[in-house]
Amino acid sequence: MAADVVNLRQYKKTKARAEKDRTAEQNRILFGRTKAEKELTRAEREKAEKTLDQGKLERPKPDDSKS
Repeated sequence: MAADVVNLRQYKKTKARAEKDRTAEQNRILFGRTKAEKELTRAEREKAEKTLDQGKLERPKPDDSKS
């Protein structure tokens, strides 16, 4: 029953590098866009919200004075 010997210092460094790479990738996605791309995304989101609100049905509020 031989077990693999693991150097914990190297393991921690490898894990920290992987986490740093994941964070960097997320930041590139969030902040690595041009102004035109940001404006396009904002306009698409606003149009989708407006379209959704146009299809919303409003129900009449119940009258509290019926009692």
